[in-house]
Amino acid sequence: MTDPIADYLTRLRNAVKANHRVVDIPASNIKKEITKILFDKGFILSYKFEDTPNKQGNIKIALKYHPISKAPAIKKLERVSSPGLRKYVGTDTMPRVINGLGIAILSTSKGVMTDKEARNQNVGGEVLCYVY
Repeated sequence: MTDPIADYLTRLRNAVKANHRVVDIPASNIKKEITKILFDKGFILSYKFEDTPNKQGNIKIALKYHPISKAPAIKKLERVSSPGLRKYVGTDTMPRVINGLGIAILSTSKGVMTDKEARNQNVGGEVLCYVY
């Protein structure tokens, strides 16, 4: 696999479109950080990190839906930076997703964080994805 983050986003996207409640994803440190951000911002219901015999681990994510309309909390997941074309931004060119309603997840020198946190800490980095 050449792009594990794109695989992570695709698994989430497919599970949302199929109206699944839970999705299993192979774990890595950056995927765990992205999962924590999605939970903190209210895009997923809950998550659990599990150990597997092959030492890689697994992430179980419970997806969030509206209780009445059954609409998913995640409308769109879009991969921005890829292994073939990295997208780096500074604090002055930080993206605003849907004028602040969505989030951009960045990998910075101070860890993985949202665009708002990166602006507050005055750091730039690689734009991993947009979520709204």
